[in-house]
Amino acid sequence: MGCMAGADVLVGRQQGAGENKLIGDLLVLGGATLYGISNVWEEYIIRTLSRVEFLGMIGLFGAFFSGIQLAIMEHKELLKVPWDWQIGLLYVGFSACMFGLYSFMPVVIKKTSATSVNLNLLTADLYSLFCGLFLFHYKFSGLYLLSFFTILIGLVLYSSTSTYIAQDPRVYKQFRNPSGTVVDLPASGQVEPSVTYTSLGQEMEEEPHVRVA
Repeated sequence: MGCMAGADVLVGRQQGAGENKLIGDLLVLGGATLYGISNVWEEYIIRTLSRVEFLGMIGLFGAFFSGIQLAIMEHKELLKVPWDWQIGLLYVGFSACMFGLYSFMPVVIKKTSATSVNLNLLTADLYSLFCGLFLFHYKFSGLYLLSFFTILIGLVLYSSTSTYIAQDPRVYKQFRNPSGTVVDLPASGQVEPSVTYTSLGQEMEEEPHVRVA
């Protein structure tokens, strides 16, 4: 994020735009924080309830609250839009993209995690920038590429590192290792095994393979 912000300053992109930059920055940070919280709750709902219920509820309440926000804050701008078939087609295309995003995101979150999805979404700004180089003739900076590869390296490191969660030995009488043989817990002494898995693990419905440390 620092590289992308620094590149914007160096190339002079959108300098001087906006009347109150501090409030704008605070709103961006607040929106990003709330978006991250919503993705974590989305992961919780998908793993404990169902993906279908999540999509149905977010479609119902999302349309309701978005309609209220549109009516209060943007009704004047909406009336000024010179509607024609090209603008209508752009709105339909945007709606289709958002429909695909929110339909496939629960699948990706269930197979990985909300953190992995948010790390991937950091590259979205760079993809839009690369398109802007051809459509809007943005100036290019090498810091954009540096930030892109930094995000990719962070994503690979996060996905390749195992997460260790301590388990109460009284919960399980037996642990099954990846080879399929059964390992019995000792009858005496304090045992504190740990279950190892990664964010790219198996589905919740399947019996996960565990390894006793």
